[in-house]
Amino acid sequence: MAISTITHGSVRCLGLAMLLVAALLVSSGSNQVMAQNCKDKSVLGNLVSQCSNYVMKTGPKVKPLGSCCKAVKAVDVRCVCNFVTKDIEQIVDMEKVVYVARSCGKKIKSGTKCGSYTVHQNKN
Repeated sequence: MAISTITHGSVRCLGLAMLLVAALLVSSGSNQVMAQNCKDKSVLGNLVSQCSNYVMKTGPKVKPLGSCCKAVKAVDVRCVCNFVTKDIEQIVDMEKVVYVARSCGKKIKSGTKCGSYTVHQNKN
């Protein structure tokens, strides 16, 4: 039973981490989406289901599909950046998060902070 509890807790933690970090896929300058979307579970859930494979630490950096980009555009990063913890940053590759956001056409300024991560200049 302890293993089941740990596994369930780990899955729950991973799910929460993905909800919060995947929401970072929107540029901090976006004014198109209201702040309430930050905590909208259906919006964040869609973002996670469409984009989580692109931002995990494991695996290669891959350009996101249109369905992910559509989900990216529906979230306000300014609201969720405050919730990113070091634990989340251990699961999600923040550089990939920025890559996905920029691949989806979002402008993210160098120096933008999400959690302890500072966005670097676009390397294109």
